[in-house]
Amino acid sequence: MLKQGSAVEATASGRIPSLDGLRAFSIGMVLFAHVSGTRFFPSFVDARRDLGNLGVRIFFVISGFLITKLLIEEDASHGSVSLKHFYLRRVFRIFPPAYFYIGVAAVLTWQGLLDLHLNDFAHALTYTLNYEQVRQWHFIHLWSLSVEEQFYLLWPVAICLIGVRKSVILAGMVLIAAPLTRLGMWYFLPDLRWTIGTAFQTNADALAAGCVLAGILPWLSKNRSYLSFLTSKWFLVVPAAVFGAASLLAWAESDWRINIVSVSIGMTVMNVGIALCIDRCVRFESDFLGRMLNARPVVFVGVLSYSLYLWQEPFLDRTANGLIHWFPLNLILTFAAALFSYYVVERPFLRLRRRFEGRLVRPSSVRQPRADETPASTAAN
Repeated sequence: MLKQGSAVEATASGRIPSLDGLRAFSIGMVLFAHVSGTRFFPSFVDARRDLGNLGVRIFFVISGFLITKLLIEEDASHGSVSLKHFYLRRVFRIFPPAYFYIGVAAVLTWQGLLDLHLNDFAHALTYTLNYEQVRQWHFIHLWSLSVEEQFYLLWPVAICLIGVRKSVILAGMVLIAAPLTRLGMWYFLPDLRWTIGTAFQTNADALAAGCVLAGILPWLSKNRSYLSFLTSKWFLVVPAAVFGAASLLAWAESDWRINIVSVSIGMTVMNVGIALCIDRCVRFESDFLGRMLNARPVVFVGVLSYSLYLWQEPFLDRTANGLIHWFPLNLILTFAAALFSYYVVERPFLRLRRRFEGRLVRPSSVRQPRADETPASTAAN
């Protein structure tokens, strides 16, 4: 029988086991989906679009899980959640790399090298691209970051207003309400069907799945039947169902009947299944899968995932024929740009953030995990 490790506890290094590895797995699916079809990419390799969508959804569930866990720990330690501290961490973590990318795009647009417009920059800077129907290629992936930012804006406030327990119940209600919202928009608001894949209210249940997981961890940890299921062969049904639902989402474009099933049951199966897989991976980091997810190269790719998310789009453009879009150079340039962003922009601002946090530190006996150093956001299209 597998030995349960630290599971949902942060390690001595301040990171939650397997989460960076899961991020690497997710960004890998996104990159694979996007690089497919670019010039000189092997034509016999079929990187299905549903892989990219699944990668995004995994990031959403991770984000809901991690942010909720950190907020619950802070509330348990201090008796409340500091919105000032939360938003300070998010601003220093999310804004600099994103605005650096947007700034580079602005310079290239000014030089006539990109075809972006003032409206594109307005939505990108305000994190509202998920409500923009026509998005240019170089900003199209920022819709998922918009969803994340809207979650960061709302969720901590909910916990402050109604408390942890009621917030987790609220998240559970969102798991039920979001599929009904998608169905309602499909049937009664046909002009807004295009928002089903990007609008916050149609993606909120993915984030809510992670929130619920974090909220019920103490109960799950004491449930022997659940823990036995995690380590049994029957658990393989869960990832199989997740990939099956992701494939259903891709097929839905060609059949409206499949679409209805996909936007309701299919996406719910994905969200809940992903949450279970995340719990399985972080609980048993010492088995084969856990060791693979926690291997140093894999963890590093996970740490780099935010920059990879931001910088993939300029190079992984299957409609362009320039040298920088040729495989494998496009993939090499994506990693090069991500490394530059990480070391020149992300890390300096993280150090600056820690200086500010040092001045605003709240006395606590509970050490705040540093696992939130890497945001759980990426995108696919």
